[in-house]
Amino acid sequence: MAQDTFIRAYTNLASFQNLSSFSTWLYRIAYNVFYDYFRSHKETADLNTGEVDTIHCTIQENIGQKMDIYQALKTLKEMERTCITLFYMEDVNIDKIASIMEIPTGTVKSHLSRGKEKLAVFLKQNGYGRNR
Repeated sequence: MAQDTFIRAYTNLASFQNLSSFSTWLYRIAYNVFYDYFRSHKETADLNTGEVDTIHCTIQENIGQKMDIYQALKTLKEMERTCITLFYMEDVNIDKIASIMEIPTGTVKSHLSRGKEKLAVFLKQNGYGRNR
């Protein structure tokens, strides 16, 4: 997907009109590539922590926690998951997320708020408390 993103950016460089920053334009292309891929590959197998460790022969202390976070993210709606991922994992600010996703900043804030709430509920139900 990264390669497709850069190929699309290169082939469409002439269409960049400087209306937003270059990184916002590139994020938008990456966003579109991801959703094109996602739409074409609707079903994927769930990851099993044991299988991942066996296949890659690695023992990681927190792989279970990482898998729990990925499971929690899967419970979110598509827009909530995208906002959460961009904001918390990619460190993109709210205005830039709004530009990338072509939605108002208030909508981004709503998706972040609802997403955080749903993640908290899921993680609490799976044994993660505040004192952890």
